[in-house]
Formats: sequence, structure tokens, C-alpha cells
Amino acid sequence: MRSLLLAALMIFAVTHRAPADDKSDTLSKNGPLPLKTPFDEAQAKAAQVAWAKSLGKPSPVEKNSIGMELVLIPPGKFTMGSPASEQNRSADETQVDVTLTKSFSLGKTEVTQGQWRAVMGTTPWTGKEKVREGDNFPVTYVNWEDAIAFCKTLSAKENVAYRLPTEAEWEYACRAGTTTQFSFGDNESSLSSYAWWGNLSGDGNAKEEKYVHEVGRKRSNPFGLHDMHGNVWEWCEDLYACQLPGGTDPLVAEGSVWELRGGSWNSDAAFCRSASRNWSSPAYRNFSLGFRVARSSGQ
Repeated sequence: MRSLLLAALMIFAVTHRAPADDKSDTLSKNGPLPLKTPFDEAQAKAAQVAWAKSLGKPSPVEKNSIGMELVLIPPGKFTMGSPASEQNRSADETQVDVTLTKSFSLGKTEVTQGQWRAVMGTTPWTGKEKVREGDNFPVTYVNWEDAIAFCKTLSAKENVAYRLPTEAEWEYACRAGTTTQFSFGDNESSLSSYAWWGNLSGDGNAKEEKYVHEVGRKRSNPFGLHDMHGNVWEWCEDLYACQLPGGTDPLVAEGSVWELRGGSWNSDAAFCRSASRNWSSPAYRNFSLGFRVARSSGQ
């Protein structure tokens, strides 16, 4: 999927837009202060509680009609990408400053087979290689177009707008206030506590278990999100661009391939880093591609 010849790719146009207008909070409104990286787990959780209260929600975590848990992510500012000194970084990770003006809710885990079947009524993974079946396993063999169709169908079911996270939202949520290689620090030896990874290198905990694993079995990041590192690559709303989009509520809206984040069970540790980027054709499906959903937190 990932080309080693990034320089040979065309430079895609980058446009910026905020998510569709809704009842959600913005940085310009009175309310809790936005987060600014770096912040620790205690600060992350306190901000989540404060923003939930400001939106009239009893908790930063809520369940929808199919039992999917969504976690409130406060607005804030952070630096996307990796410093030149970061081990295993790629040329397309040059750092940019990003401001996210609205809070949003993000799936606590990747979308599962059970959730997919409840919404779409299909089983695209059945009979495919490197699959384990069960309600709590991530859905795989879904392309970007499939993920968008899921969001649209779930939106119609609940009369609430679901979507994929933007690349900036995804990395901000993954980092959860950290500036290190992973959301838990720089020590790769701790990765197996947070991720299923390592089949390619034979170093990780998936070296003998060549398939995706049930969601939520590994430790969460400071925002309470599971499997942001490893398990399945996750589709984003953005198209891929060689230059990271910066600024306010950025979204790459032109190009020919779509952004993937997070690494998978089949990935080396380098691809599980918070800043690691990948891309694929919107029609491509395989055993390591999945997604999680986002939703404006005011809904």
C-alpha cells in the first residue's frame, strides 16, 4: 500500500474547512478552556468531563443505538507530525501547527463485526484469509467507500451525522496530549501493552497470531481510546497529501488516494507511531483495513 517513492507522488492541493456547522461548541464560545499540547492524562480526563458538562452530557462516554461507545474529545491545539529527530519517521511527517475549534466524539474502539452487521446486514470478511469471526473483532475487508456507506447508513438510522475523523482529528485523539512516538511514550518495548502489532518484523505480540484481535483488550490512551496503535489501519476522511495539512480544522479534499492511520497487527512498530501515515485507493480492501467513526459532540 505504502509507496517508498513519496517524492514521485504528485503534490496534492490542500484545502481547509471546519466540519459542517452544528450545535457543537467552538473555541470562540464561553466554556472550558481548550487543551494545548502537551497535557497529561489527568488534564485530558478533566477536560473531557468539563466539556461534557458544558454540552449538557452526563459523561464524556456515551452509547448509541447499536451499543457503540463514543468518547468526547475536547477542542485544542497541537503539533501534527514528527520532529526530525524521531526514529523511523518518514519524509511526509514534517510538523505543522493545528487548531481544532470544535469538540467531537470518536469511537472508543474500531468498528466491530457485530456493529457492522447491525447497521449494514452484511459480512464482507466471511471466507477471507487472516480473519477471526466474532462480534468484538474489528470489521476488515472494508474500503473507504464501504466506511462512508456505513457512516451514512448509521446517520440515517439515528438521525445524527456520523463520519470518518479527519487526519488531524485522528492524530490529536491518538496523541492525547503527548509529543512522543506513541501515546504512552517513546519506549517501543511497551507497545505490546497498547497494541496488536509486529507480524512483519516478528517482534510484536501478533507474530504468531496472524489476524486482527478483539477490540479493547489493550490499554487505552489518556483520552480512553483503545487500539489507536495497531490492530487495523483506520480510514480517515482526508485524501493523502505529501505535506501535512496545518492551520484551523484542516482537511485535505483533493487527491487520488485516501489517508490511513494507526498501523495494524501486520505492521512494524514504526508504522504504529502516532505520526505514521499511510494511504490507499478508496476501492482497496484487505485483512488489515478497518475504521472508527466520529460524530460532532453537540449531537
